[in-house]
Amino acid sequence: MSDRTELVEAALESYPEGIAVFDLQDHVALWNRVAELLTGYSAAEIVGRPIPAALEPLTVCRDYEMDATPANGPRLGGGSLVHAQHKMGHDIPAIARKVVLRGGLGGRIGAASVFHPADHSAALPHGETSQGAEVQQSQTELRDRMEIEFEAFIHEALPFGLLWITVDQAQQMRKTHGARACEAMLEVVERTLANALRPSEEIGRWGDDEFLVISHEPTGEVLANHGQVLAGVARTSDFHWWGDRVSLTASIGAAEATQGEALPQLLERAQSAMSASIHAGGNHVTLAPRG
Repeated sequence: MSDRTELVEAALESYPEGIAVFDLQDHVALWNRVAELLTGYSAAEIVGRPIPAALEPLTVCRDYEMDATPANGPRLGGGSLVHAQHKMGHDIPAIARKVVLRGGLGGRIGAASVFHPADHSAALPHGETSQGAEVQQSQTELRDRMEIEFEAFIHEALPFGLLWITVDQAQQMRKTHGARACEAMLEVVERTLANALRPSEEIGRWGDDEFLVISHEPTGEVLANHGQVLAGVARTSDFHWWGDRVSLTASIGAAEATQGEALPQLLERAQSAMSASIHAGGNHVTLAPRG
């Protein structure tokens, strides 16, 4: 039984949204790592106590309570838009939903609130997206991870940076051989790059022909050097189409996060650096000027 409890707790800790679990006295029984990063309140400050008044909006939405309706604003994709207050005093717009927890006999044993920042990927700079649900799903997953890690950078000064990558041959491949050939090529490139990432990094599609790498290199220069390594790895991607081997190169923009800038600004710098690499003839890595 204890092993099962540990597994559940580990799963909740690694969940990509903030989670607060409450007992029947409305005291917090679990406050996961993402909840700490989003609100600034540590588990040590929260667990065993009623939730601070500044965070109550995260817990009073009723979207998933039986026979109840949203009480804190418009319903957005399975949650209500609420506004809580960070420990440092600034506003936290969030999408929150509440779930009643019931035991095996159906009796109420507590409740859980699940929440994430209200920003959506459409509000963040990204590549052109026309290839359907898979690219959009990748964008959503990357957005959620970026928002969490950007909060960690702001409040804990953990290194954070982005590599915006485009495959130089993608548009021509799509034009001459069609979308299927281009998608096959991009899948090969993504797998090859993923194998070269550090354990803490993540890669995903950020547009039809573009990838984004979330990184934690200590400086912009180290991040750009890492980009050079990935550019070399991209050149080794073994892609064949109808018996012909297609030589591949990548244009990469590297941007190191700086205090005082917003996440969209960081993305804009990475995108501009990537565009500069394209204009330099491709097969190039550009480090964005600090924000």
